[in-house]
Amino acid sequence: MKRRGIRDRAEKKNRKRQAGACLFLFFLFCFFLCMGLGSVSLSLKELAAVLTGQGEQSHINILLFVRLPRVAACALAGGGLAVSGVIIQNVLGNPLAGPNIIGVNAGAGFAVVLCSALFPLTYRLVPFAAFSGALTAMLIIYFLARKTGASRVTLILAGVCVNSMFNAASDVVHTFGDNTLTGTYGFRLGGFGFVNGNVLFAAGILILTCIFAACLLADELEILSLGEQVASSVGMNTKLFRFLFLALASALAGAVVSFAGLLGFVGLIAPHIARRLIGEECRRLVPFSALFGAVFVMLCDLAARTLFIPYEIPTGILLSFIGAPFFLYLLFCQRRRKSHD
Repeated sequence: MKRRGIRDRAEKKNRKRQAGACLFLFFLFCFFLCMGLGSVSLSLKELAAVLTGQGEQSHINILLFVRLPRVAACALAGGGLAVSGVIIQNVLGNPLAGPNIIGVNAGAGFAVVLCSALFPLTYRLVPFAAFSGALTAMLIIYFLARKTGASRVTLILAGVCVNSMFNAASDVVHTFGDNTLTGTYGFRLGGFGFVNGNVLFAAGILILTCIFAACLLADELEILSLGEQVASSVGMNTKLFRFLFLALASALAGAVVSFAGLLGFVGLIAPHIARRLIGEECRRLVPFSALFGAVFVMLCDLAARTLFIPYEIPTGILLSFIGAPFFLYLLFCQRRRKSHD
């Protein structure tokens, strides 16, 4: 029996490794697919010619100055929101939570709008302003959860209230500051049509750093997700690590909002799909969710810009069409489990 158990565990590990390798290869495939397809489609031969420096100048311009920043932004946004969702769900102990569900994105969005109104030409301040807004929203939600002992559904409703509050504040700033470019219709929906290179560079460094930190601290996140009593019993400083993880989640969500706007549901969908494929272990869940989130957003953006050529719809609209039914499905699953218990 022991040998059989050891063999089963080894087989599960191998399957998880294979799943991770397959997802990474699929990520590379999707990356080059998104680079080649669009209003002007490029073949593999033309892509290879550009990569070797022998392509036509028009193709080089399209790939380097249009496609590459956009596809990179999609990958960074998907990975950042997915890891932010993993952290939020584990720290709050709520599988229904996500950066856009509990108001973190809205807090970041308000800070970006306010920063753009006050300092319209200082683009590098935008990611840090977004982090401040996201962290403020996160701390408000966490304070409400701690003080009221809120249930999972109550916490989501509190998040809806925080969402509305920050969105209303953004509307006020946009009303009195007509030159606030980030308060436009496209920013509210979320998308990658007008990615700012300066903001993307600063935000990209922040996202990659935070994902790397989350991978390093995956074991601590695993322990923290077991509950405060269990974490304290093994000697963990729960207050310190909880604040650290909430800051990481806020930095990830805020950085994404700074260049992609208010994208919804990625931080909810990607972690749940990743758990189904790879399991609950945070050491594997964090990087796997990042890869899946990147692939998911890249494919959604590809569909948004190619399905209705020559027209393009914001990626956030497509994500909402997918995410809203998925959220309702999770909500009904939670209620069904409670009724069975």
